Amino acid sequence: MAFESLSDKLQNVFKNLRSKGRLTEADVKEAMKEVKRALLEADVNFKVVKNFINSVNERAIGQDVLNGLNPGQMVIKIVNEEMVRLMGDETTEIALKSPKEITVILMAGLQGAGKTTTTAKIAGKLKAKGRKPLLVACDIYRPAAIKQLQINGDKQGVPVFTMGANHKPLNIAQAAIEHANKNDMNVVILDTAGRLHIDEEMMEELKEIKENIEITQTILVVDAMTGQDAVNVAENFNNKIGIDGVVLTKLDGDTRGGAALSIRAVIGKPILYVGMGEKLSDLEQFYPDRMASRILGMGDILSLIDKVEAEIDETKAKELEQKFKKAEFGFDDFLEQMNQIKKMGGIADLLSMIPGVGSQLKDVQIDEKAMDRTEAIILSMTPAERANPSILNPSRKKRIANGAGVNISEVNQLCKKFESSKKMMKQMSGMMGGKGKKGRFKFPF
Repeated sequence: MAFESLSDKLQNVFKNLRSKGRLTEADVKEAMKEVKRALLEADVNFKVVKNFINSVNERAIGQDVLNGLNPGQMVIKIVNEEMVRLMGDETTEIALKSPKEITVILMAGLQGAGKTTTTAKIAGKLKAKGRKPLLVACDIYRPAAIKQLQINGDKQGVPVFTMGANHKPLNIAQAAIEHANKNDMNVVILDTAGRLHIDEEMMEELKEIKENIEITQTILVVDAMTGQDAVNVAENFNNKIGIDGVVLTKLDGDTRGGAALSIRAVIGKPILYVGMGEKLSDLEQFYPDRMASRILGMGDILSLIDKVEAEIDETKAKELEQKFKKAEFGFDDFLEQMNQIKKMGGIADLLSMIPGVGSQLKDVQIDEKAMDRTEAIILSMTPAERANPSILNPSRKKRIANGAGVNISEVNQLCKKFESSKKMMKQMSGMMGGKGKKGRFKFPF
């Protein structure tokens, strides 16, 4: 998980600070040495680290902090605020023209950063906001890129404009804008070619497009797993063609997080989105304050709520609540709730966003595959058995166990858990009802 190593190290520093009743200047400086080491190991730009530590020291070594009622907490608060400032004090959206005009977005990046997939993800986001996007295949060098854009565009329900590989990218882009004008589309997203490294030919191609077409936003896609290299790539692109914002991909991987903490400070451009997985829905708006909370091990409850709201159907939630009240909750409902949790990234991912829970889970092994075994057991039941679990006698359970490829004890255990959770949900339904979508969301196990 992203930032895990950095987060662990920072939490150890903070734990030592909290354990002291009073702090001296030496205590603060020693703590900042550890913070500095942790940030450098996370591949944060060394100039950024130096400025960050100086800013924290300047604010923390003051009489109001050192003599305060809880100086350790005050220092942590300062670190949090400075980290937010480092990544940008506020969330930045993609700048769009009015719906009556055409917004043209140029997507750039190196090959392998996930640019084409990210382009389709952004198109889906804009479509959900009521815009009418058109994806444009300007990568004429890699036939697979055109096909990939068409497949992902189809999944997002967004049309893709292509003229094949025998036309210049500029001509393709101009024809696409004309097509958008005629077909009442108001966002044109150009998926340009990437290379394995920055070269003059690629930059000249992008410059030619920008000189001949009124580009509203130039967005650079960079791979967070490349750490400091991602910052260098961003700096290069910004100096040569000018960019308006950055999308960081693969932030769900084993990344040290240096790029997220360095890009804004080095090039002065905001991070717009972060890619948290390969699915087309795995693109999150970048919130500096929420990211700082995650890095510092404080959880991210607002992003958790966003995930829930995006995946939970309001009508189904109401129906489920009524089933809880009437004790009509069946295994089909159980399965649907499990699938919703999978869509949101799994139990471990969700729990890590709850303040105070992430650090406690560090050494706890959560068996996500147990959900797959549970699904196999439920799908081995007949519709009648799923709707009315009370009819599950020993012979039926044996048949289900054989069908799911599990031991009958696992079937018995699931049935027992199901009955317990059913009773619990009936008791809770009265307390949780009437609180809107967020209040109704329940984990049935």
